[in-house]
Amino acid sequence: MKKMYKVLLVGSTLTLAALTLAAFTTTATAKTMIKKEGIENHNEKWAKHFPLQYESWRQTSQSERIDDMLAKKPQLAVLWAGYGFSKDYNAPRGHFYALQDNINSLRTGAPVGPITGPMPTACWSCKSPDVPRMMAEVGELEYFTGKWAKYGHEIVNPIGCADCHDSQTGELALSRPFLKAGLEASGVNVAEITGDDMRSLVCAQCHAEYYFKKTPWTDKAGKEQVAGVVTFPWAKGLSAEAMEEYYDEIDFKDWTHKISKAPMLKAQHPGYEMYTTGIHGRRGVSCADCHMPSKSKDGQLYSDHNLQSPLNDIGNTCLNCHDQPEEEFRTVVEQKLQRKEQLMAIAMDNLAKAHLEAGKAWELGATEAEMAAILQDIRHGQWRWDYSIASHASFFHAPEETLRLLAVANEIAQTARLKLVQVLAKYGAVGYAAPDFSTKEKAQAIAGVNLAQLVTEKEQFKATLLQEWNKQAVKNGTLNMESRKGMSDKSSYSK
Repeated sequence: MKKMYKVLLVGSTLTLAALTLAAFTTTATAKTMIKKEGIENHNEKWAKHFPLQYESWRQTSQSERIDDMLAKKPQLAVLWAGYGFSKDYNAPRGHFYALQDNINSLRTGAPVGPITGPMPTACWSCKSPDVPRMMAEVGELEYFTGKWAKYGHEIVNPIGCADCHDSQTGELALSRPFLKAGLEASGVNVAEITGDDMRSLVCAQCHAEYYFKKTPWTDKAGKEQVAGVVTFPWAKGLSAEAMEEYYDEIDFKDWTHKISKAPMLKAQHPGYEMYTTGIHGRRGVSCADCHMPSKSKDGQLYSDHNLQSPLNDIGNTCLNCHDQPEEEFRTVVEQKLQRKEQLMAIAMDNLAKAHLEAGKAWELGATEAEMAAILQDIRHGQWRWDYSIASHASFFHAPEETLRLLAVANEIAQTARLKLVQVLAKYGAVGYAAPDFSTKEKAQAIAGVNLAQLVTEKEQFKATLLQEWNKQAVKNGTLNMESRKGMSDKSSYSK
């Protein structure tokens, strides 16, 4: 596996070479001093040197639309019962909104001070160039210690330039130490990473699976602390099964399911891992080749930083390599998506029913011995389903792997349900039917989510503590409010 993974990092020498060269062409010199030392967290300060790139990055602000996935797929609230995602989960938007969506999400709660929760500081880790700045200033372990509200006044600029580029040279750079650690754990020599590799690895810093590893340490005052360090579970490989083995071996769980009591895993967004299994990854096509096509303005070539689905600009992305009419290409992709959606819905329904049937079995008096194998099936089945869909465009990056995982997830879910039939029958619940979860309201009620209370608390937080964060950031010079011009404040719960 390690040898195969190393091969994936070699990069492409195909016809894409010309595109890669063009994408590296900038309106500034190859090495541009943005800041003499340290990290330039203000995205707008990069505009002087890279105006076309910055202008295109600003276009990610146009992705204002909120897609409430809990409303579209109510099963999710049941699948994630007892976990933050059952409260609020929206389709991803552009980088411009990454920080705001994190703040607005009901998952991050409504803290009233720097030590209140519910989420840890690690939940900022992929949202802002202020994160590597803070790691450099206070140290990685200190950064990963404490609650989310601890750095609310520091993490104030959305995903931007310094997340992927060195502030001293302007060149691509890995700003997150946890990716380097993950690569090394998988057998990759970070010193041998090439420029072509970087065109995907800067994305992999955040578009990858991770967990918060409890790490004891002693602070400068001699006090014992525990950091929740972002860690990539790549030591056994990058496949869903390899990571599942890793998690099972260390007896890790993200949470205990509120209804079934299963020890659950929550896939984050393993886009990079899925990409490595697909044809694009195997052929050496980088993330940037498809998501950051080369464009020209006023005679100057630059890489488009309006990161979005390549399907929004097929002529400048997909058709550079695929020799077919745009409509035909779009039709093929839509067919793949429909197949994925169908299999996904079936798997979600069976997994949700398995949770509910397990909950009924517990209610009737089932024993831990009777439920152990069932809960393990639910854990493994949901992990495969979640792993395949949490990577967003998995059906496009690796359609065969996505469909395989969904099919196996459904098979495991049905196996769990067959076992539950026997347990339920033993306790007199022959023919038990799971309650209706066909709407977001019904599903959240089953999951025990008090949406009205969560919204009230979040709005209070936004009207009070959040305003203090912004004022302090402006005063400290870490935030220029002009940089947020044009930013809407939409959310899944706003009226």
